[in-house]
Amino acid sequence: MPELTLDGSPLRVAPGTTVAAALALGGDGSSRTSVSGERRAPLCGMGICQECRVNIDGQRRLACQTLCQDGMHVETLA
Repeated sequence: MPELTLDGSPLRVAPGTTVAAALALGGDGSSRTSVSGERRAPLCGMGICQECRVNIDGQRRLACQTLCQDGMHVETLA
């Protein structure tokens, strides 16, 4: 079972879990904060809407298109 860090907190998920699903399991379900300060969440689930952008190991990635990996660091508050 992959164990990742989500906004500084450890989270263990089932193999094959997307980062978007991990956000719902271990956080508030949000993936980022908009320019107006509102929390945003994944919407389309297939990478088109871009609402699920997060920082993964220092790179901007789509949470709905990325599988959780052991040791991964995910940040939604940056």
